[in-house]
Amino acid sequence: MNLQKDILEFIGLHLQEHNETVSTAESVTAGFLQFSFSQIKDASELFKGGLTTYTLEEKVNLLRVDEKEARQYNCVSRKIAETMALHVSELFNTHWGIAVTGYATPVEESEYKLYAYFSFAYKNKIILSRKMNLYHRKEPLDAQLCYSEFILECLKVEMEKQVAASS
Repeated sequence: MNLQKDILEFIGLHLQEHNETVSTAESVTAGFLQFSFSQIKDASELFKGGLTTYTLEEKVNLLRVDEKEARQYNCVSRKIAETMALHVSELFNTHWGIAVTGYATPVEESEYKLYAYFSFAYKNKIILSRKMNLYHRKEPLDAQLCYSEFILECLKVEMEKQVAASS
């Protein structure tokens, strides 16, 4: 996994300087975000942990995703990502909760498209939710890496916004 070092360094420094912590709830990225956070200097002080919940049952049981909605959208929607972000943050008692759910392979349920929803919870409020679309012929591993890297880039931008707003 070839993540941009400067993004991880920025995120790590931001978390340290603001005495903040982060946790993740992943589906489509299968732990790549957790791996990424583990690469930050002093990760054990900043990254409290994460969950990879691939099944509907585990999203419902561990992250309190609404079962009816999960069945309706095959666990892939903006609201589901938001719920996952809020509840992983609550579960790990972190300032930041980051969640992602989507498709790394084109399947019938996604109309053979690749996309993911991701959300950031900060201090128990959703501050960003987005849908990311990918080229449908991307290899699954490449899709997972692409989602992960984009999410980390967006996190850096959100952290920069917070610094600017507090200045």
